Amino acid sequence: MSCSITFHSQLASSSRIPSFEFVSRASTINRSALRYQPRTATFGTLKFSSHAIKTGVPSRRVGCFAALSPELKTTLDKVVTSHKVIVFMKGTKDFPQCGFSNTVVSILKAVNVPFETVNILENEILRQGLKEYSQWPTFPQLYIDGEFFGGCDITVDAYKSGELQEILEKASLS
Repeated sequence: MSCSITFHSQLASSSRIPSFEFVSRASTINRSALRYQPRTATFGTLKFSSHAIKTGVPSRRVGCFAALSPELKTTLDKVVTSHKVIVFMKGTKDFPQCGFSNTVVSILKAVNVPFETVNILENEILRQGLKEYSQWPTFPQLYIDGEFFGGCDITVDAYKSGELQEILEKASLS
């Protein structure tokens, strides 16, 4: 399936937010405000156009794709259900490569729970696919007992309240 996404730089009159227009062949699929949401196209091109047409500057085309293929979704399902606690993060538990990832690792080590990590920096398709899989745009992403728990802020808040320890204890007993 081919697609193109037209980016309009002219601000919408009421919301003043740029918008994307998703096009497949000759028909429009979806129009939305510029914000995080899962992609709807599989493969194609991304076309940026703007006031540039009026100023004589040409539009750009670059590749676009939905990172969460059925195969990747199946693999992620298996990975998150085969580990009681797993963190998709920047770096590893021995060498976190971002402060948020380091915070989540530190918390899990503090509660003395066994956990696995996956370095999302090693695979861009995995990184983008996880954003769609969890419907969460940032990393780290903590999964407990096969379910998405949250990112760094949620993990910190749950740790401070004692909720995280309770959830991890239940997960270790199941």
